[in-house]
This record gives sequence, C-alpha cells and structure tokens, in this order.
Amino acid sequence: MKKTINLYKPVGLTPLQAVNKFKEMDTHYKGKKMSYAGRLDPMAEGVLVLLVGDENKKMKQYMGFDKEYRAEILFGLSSDSHDVLGLVEKGFRESVEIDIQELKKKIKKLKGKYEQKIPGFSSYRFKGKALFSYARSGRLDEVDIPNKVVNIKKIVIKDVYKISSKRLLKYVINKVDKVKGDFRQEEIKKRWSLLLDGEGGKDRGGGRDGEDGKDCDEKFYVMDVVIECSSGTYIRAIADDVGGDFGGGLLLSLKRLRVGKFGVRDSLRLR
Repeated sequence: MKKTINLYKPVGLTPLQAVNKFKEMDTHYKGKKMSYAGRLDPMAEGVLVLLVGDENKKMKQYMGFDKEYRAEILFGLSSDSHDVLGLVEKGFRESVEIDIQELKKKIKKLKGKYEQKIPGFSSYRFKGKALFSYARSGRLDEVDIPNKVVNIKKIVIKDVYKISSKRLLKYVINKVDKVKGDFRQEEIKKRWSLLLDGEGGKDRGGGRDGEDGKDCDEKFYVMDVVIECSSGTYIRAIADDVGGDFGGGLLLSLKRLRVGKFGVRDSLRLR
C-alpha cells in the first residue's frame, strides 16, 4: 500500500469528494486514514497529493512544497469567488477592448514577493470558522481579512485570446453543472445567463472562438498563463488583482500541474 497517492482531481469535485471516490475505486484504502496536502477548489483540476496512514504526520512538510499551475484568466468580468463558481458582475469599462501589452506587463510585475488578500470564499479560518461560511451568510464585513506574502517564482504567458459571450456562457454552465453539493449553482447560473444574454436558464455554446467572430456579439479577453509559486498562493486572488485595471478578472479555468515532485503526467485518474 502506497504512503502517497498522486491523484488527478477533476473539475466539479471537492478534495474530500475526490478522496471518497478514490476509496470507492480502490477498496484497499477503505478505512485507512487519508488526507490531502493542499486544497483544490471545485472549479480547479489537477494534482492532489493524498497522504495515507502515518504519512499524515508529515503533512506540514508536504504543504510547504512549491506548486505550479496553468490558469486561464477572464477579463472584463468579476465574481465574489474570483472564479466562475461565483455571482458574476460586469466591470466598469464601457468596452472589453484592452491593451494586451499593458496586461502582460501587469501580470509579469507580480514575479517575486507579492502581497495578496485572501479570498472571502476560501478555507482560511477566522475564529474557528472558514471564511467561506462568513461569505455565504453575507457576514464577511465581520472579518478583518488579512493579506499574505507569497512568492511568485515563474510567470509564462502562453496566449491571449478572445471568447464570445455565447461560447463563454455555455462553457460556464457546463462547468458549474459538474459541481457536486450546495455551492449556489442555480443562483450562479442564473446570474451568468442574465449578464451574458439577458435570459435566465439557457445552455449556450462554449470554448475558444475562431478568428471570424461571426457567432457572437461581445467578446472577452482571456489570458492563458503558467504560474510557479510558493505554497499558499491563491491564483484566484491573482486573477482579481490583475483584472483590477481591466474591468475585472476571474479564473476561467485552473489546472495544478505540480506539487513538489508530484507532476500531472503521473497522476492517477478517477474512474
């Protein structure tokens, strides 16, 4: 029996749901103490390191490993969770046209020591409760949310492209529909639908647009970027920070490529 398991967490599951599904898939681990080193949000996918039995005593060591992510950041919109699983709002800009070179400069300036605000929808604990419990009940104003200093070690911009509102809406609806449990899914889908096409519940088209742009009205910029960072870095906070000067920003997608020596190519997929 392995002491560590490099599991690929799919979109839609919480880490705990992924652990339970793994135990159903491999019954040898049923009844064994098992935890995960580093949370991944329901909208994120990728490497989730599971610790088995006595290996849990080394949790602090595993939690300290550097991490690498591939993220798609959507500009012109923001949400209370800083990703698509949130109540979305349109930015202050009249146009979603942005200066791509300025955008690239801003994200590259984050390299090195960087102070970020912990997202309200997170598992950070205040007076014994996770911040998301305050956020869900509308009581975040009771919390003095701290900032934390993290270290951004590498930023590689892979691409900047546009996505139409039509395709964006279907992409978001499809992702939100994968989420298990109560995460305000119906309210979130309704808000996205009202914002992007003025309707409350249609499933619409998704993915990257072609160059002709004939199938959409409004288009939004998306940056595809790889970020290597210290433990505890919130990529959602980076999206929100970078988007501040560009009408808002949120995570369209997030994949964890690496936790320490554990890479995504060696991850075990759930069946």
